[in-house]
Amino acid sequence: METSLLTREQLLDRLAALHRASLELVSDISIDSLIERIAHLAREQVGARYAAVGILDEEGRLARFIPVGMSPEEIARMAHPPRGHGLIGALMHGSESIRIAHIAEDSRSAGFPPHHPPMDSFLGVPIRHADQNLGQIYLTDKMDAPEFTADDQAVIEMLAAYAGAALANARLLQKITQREAELTRRNENLALLNEMASTLATSSDVRQILDKALEQLMEYLDLKVGEIYLREDDSAYLNLCIHQGNTLPRLWLSTSFRLGEGIVGKTALAQSPQLIDLTSLQNIEERDAFTPELLESDIRYLACFPLQGRSGTLGVLCAGINHVLSFDELEMQFLSAISFWLSTALENTHLSLQQRRLAVLEERERIGMDLHDGIIQDIYAVGLTLEHARLLMNDDPEAAKQRIDQAISDLNNTIRDIRAYILDLRPRKLHEENLMDGLRRLVAEFRANTQVEIQLQAIPNENINLPQSAALALFHICQEALANIAKHAHARHVSVTLWTSNQRTLLEINDDGMGFDVSKTRQVIGHGLANMQTRAHQAGGEIEISSEPGKGTTILVWVPNR
Repeated sequence: METSLLTREQLLDRLAALHRASLELVSDISIDSLIERIAHLAREQVGARYAAVGILDEEGRLARFIPVGMSPEEIARMAHPPRGHGLIGALMHGSESIRIAHIAEDSRSAGFPPHHPPMDSFLGVPIRHADQNLGQIYLTDKMDAPEFTADDQAVIEMLAAYAGAALANARLLQKITQREAELTRRNENLALLNEMASTLATSSDVRQILDKALEQLMEYLDLKVGEIYLREDDSAYLNLCIHQGNTLPRLWLSTSFRLGEGIVGKTALAQSPQLIDLTSLQNIEERDAFTPELLESDIRYLACFPLQGRSGTLGVLCAGINHVLSFDELEMQFLSAISFWLSTALENTHLSLQQRRLAVLEERERIGMDLHDGIIQDIYAVGLTLEHARLLMNDDPEAAKQRIDQAISDLNNTIRDIRAYILDLRPRKLHEENLMDGLRRLVAEFRANTQVEIQLQAIPNENINLPQSAALALFHICQEALANIAKHAHARHVSVTLWTSNQRTLLEINDDGMGFDVSKTRQVIGHGLANMQTRAHQAGGEIEISSEPGKGTTILVWVPNR
């Protein structure tokens, strides 16, 4: 039987006290302490022996349940907290208050678990805010009456309204705080990434890059051990390159893993991160792969990340922590970002090494062309001069002497060029003369050392303004062509013609010699034709070689003026 209602004065006093207490709820920003205060306040307002507040998660499941009125020993003797069955479940899934005199007589009751104190009367009120069910207030066993009254229900419903606003504010503040903390962590992550980027950009030493990056990463994430395994070129093995962590010699017994072998090899082959809980290893094979020192240490979790480049897997990054909780999502994302940066740094370093190797090969090729087109041709010209001097010895000793003097002078010039190669690996051709002066010198040497008639013509004038590299290319091509004519053509007439337009400069060397099959002769006369083509292309131009057996040869080359 329901007790008599409160007088108007008593109800107003209770509501005033409830209003004062509820104002304090809105100022509480801690959800756990707020829930407990709601439970105590509800218990005091209606004189209940027991009270509890249940809070739902975003999926509507019972996330927290805080009881008051029971001793810690009574709570500890119960097998488990409420799971949302019986009257609690009915209140969770409904929107109306529930007030009953005897719990055991209600059809919705599911009874109590073992060691639960006996309870009789019941009042349950949902905590709602903006049409959302946030939780419930549970009250049992009114101490000064057989059951809860309608006035009790009205008071607790008002309290639930205050509690709903307070819980909504506390949750909103908690989300803002969590978001602010997450943004702070992300900013710290970006700062570390920026610092690591500076490290990666200022060094080309792979080991120095990895060592510094791992050191920064371990300090920032409070890692206890870290290792990096690298794959050498296209090898099927990953070898231990970097280990950091003073408490452990290394993570695994082996320091080398084949792709697909062990956790390291599987991470590299699958190209996806792996997280290992060392406290719950079930696979004996996996346990046997770790060092005894690791299994006996306080390291609880290991994370392995592939270092993935455009050409495939470059290595694996391993990190270990002794935290009670595993790596969270943000830490895993950060480690993935670090792995990507390290992969990029490794790939850039490899590309830089390949570029340097290619530069060495290109420089060797250039030196070879310069030696062939410059010094070797000069020595060959000296040989022609000496051969001519030998022929003149008996008939004209004075002319022979002049030829020998000229050979000596040419050899001195060649020695000068060799010294230039030794000092700066560049021939001193055309440094003190323009292209036409250089061509005149080549023609004069050719005329003096052979019995072949040669003509040089410039159209329309000699005022040709070319980049030094283009002029040098034309000079060497003419030098090579005249040397080939002297050695192979058996020609009687040679013409060298140079002319220019607004866009390009052209050089043509024509002879009436025996000619040759261009496709077959490339493999016979050494580097000459290939060198001419290379020099023309490097100067931004093109070369065309026309020849047939018995019909002479024409070489036409052009280079841009700019």
